[in-house]
Amino acid sequence: MLTAELIVDSRVPSNPALSPDGRWIAYQVSTIAKGVPEIWLAAVDGGEKPRKLAEGSLPRWSPDSLYFLRDGLIHTEDGPLFAWRSEITAFLPMRERIVFIAEDETPAAEIWVWSESLRPARLRSFDPRTGEIMTLIEDHVVDVARRQDDGALAVVSWPTPEVDPGSLEPRLSVLDLETGERRELGRAAFEATGPVWWRDGGGWHVAYLGNPEVVGGRAVFDVPVETGEHRNLTPDAACPVKLAQVDSGAPLMLVADGLDTALHRLGAGEVSLWRGQADALASDGEIVVTVLSTAHRPMDVHCGLIGGPLTRVSDTAPEFAEISWGSQERLSYKASDGHMLDGLLVLPPGRTRADGPFSLVTRVHGGPYDRHADRFMLGWFPSAQWLALAGYAVFLPNPRGGQGHGHEFAASVGGRVGLEEWSDIETGIDLLIAEGVADPERLGIVGGSHGGYMTAWAVGQTRRFKAALMIAGICDWGMLAATGELGPLVESAHAGSIGWEGTGPHRHDQLSPISYASKIETPVLIVHGADDTNVPLSQAEFFHRALRHFGVEHDLVVYPGEGHRISEREHQLDLLRRSREWFARLL
Repeated sequence: MLTAELIVDSRVPSNPALSPDGRWIAYQVSTIAKGVPEIWLAAVDGGEKPRKLAEGSLPRWSPDSLYFLRDGLIHTEDGPLFAWRSEITAFLPMRERIVFIAEDETPAAEIWVWSESLRPARLRSFDPRTGEIMTLIEDHVVDVARRQDDGALAVVSWPTPEVDPGSLEPRLSVLDLETGERRELGRAAFEATGPVWWRDGGGWHVAYLGNPEVVGGRAVFDVPVETGEHRNLTPDAACPVKLAQVDSGAPLMLVADGLDTALHRLGAGEVSLWRGQADALASDGEIVVTVLSTAHRPMDVHCGLIGGPLTRVSDTAPEFAEISWGSQERLSYKASDGHMLDGLLVLPPGRTRADGPFSLVTRVHGGPYDRHADRFMLGWFPSAQWLALAGYAVFLPNPRGGQGHGHEFAASVGGRVGLEEWSDIETGIDLLIAEGVADPERLGIVGGSHGGYMTAWAVGQTRRFKAALMIAGICDWGMLAATGELGPLVESAHAGSIGWEGTGPHRHDQLSPISYASKIETPVLIVHGADDTNVPLSQAEFFHRALRHFGVEHDLVVYPGEGHRISEREHQLDLLRRSREWFARLL
């Protein structure tokens, strides 16, 4: 029997790292609820049962040892290497040093003053032989990569620790570790991350993931160190997810491909296509390691030769093996204007379409640059299998704005959120009703973050839903531009305007659910984290006050100490149980 406890206490692998000799994979195992992560070791050939090494996270190999983070410090199996009084956020073991990113060891001020509160995370170096710690770069560093010969570092930095405008103005540079010389390679793309090194006949290159535009998803940029020219190497049809540096040759990358995931070689195209969702990547150039989930298998570590079949080498959630899950079906259909769309349908266990019509809950993904891949749909969020095992059919649409269908598909929501993407969702619901799968009198909708926005938008556009669940959702784009951590440029790129652009009427008001509150009749359960900085609590409070003013049945649930993701075990349990009760009573 599936319980809420079984979900939040289940374990998920992440951050795989391949040993230098290609024989071992170290990876992190964490519970879905907030807890102490662990480092596990699996054999590439599957000849030994995976075993736990230690408590910790972010495993990293050096030529002769394994390192990981524990309690914010760099550890080996023998213990911590040195003391540092602020959290280390990233590190790279090298032959003669360990490079790490951490803030200054300065306590935060009790009184918050904006101009005095910015604490850059600087790039530092620790020498295990002497115990010396040096600051290599004073800027706010967000990512770093070591060159294969350990002679240089590629560094992504921001002009300020603030997400706005830091992520909008990243810079790429190369630090020579022999001379200490830093060479600027210019402004990088928006939200630049994940730099990797590679070499061709013309010399060294640095590639990284970044957004060509504020709306429209990611691309891979390649920068020859000699020229410093940033070139977008991603075809418009591709949606890269991760990059992996290899010992020689061009880097590998994961690409979201419809409901599946492809492995590409940079500049050379597809190497493999994997059914489901892969969201981690490590490789030495011959062996590839990923964390993969398919429709009825949760995330596990897989590996194999590049271009060959993958073998599962971990089993992190064996407790799910005996549970009967709902069937998961791939959907393909046309939008009202002819665009091809995809999505998923999950039915209750043991049921088929012929048993319909069912109560249907539509689960909208976040982002908007995200997707529903054909993976195992279970988590702390009121997920498809959690609802299907309660008797509901669950529709998981991939409307415009998401990943997996190229740049144009993703960029089409710029200044138009809630328009075509809502039409895409509603078209799918109408199709399931016409096919006898969904009962038009028993429709519900749920979403978080941008999916929470779409939930709030939907109930203001139609009265067809009998229940809605809005988690960390947006109701007013103008207020989000003023208070959300992503700032005015990002939010106005989605909604079309900012409140300081004169007296209006503003484009963002036309696309804000709060503007349609007087039309809402659907009961809405509003859920939010009290300390959310991405979508602040004020969004939930504003929507709550509007619904109260218009006499709409609703409830507001605020989880103390939580950010944009609900992490505490008791809060996750409450959300899972509360969501089922909400839909059970109203559907």
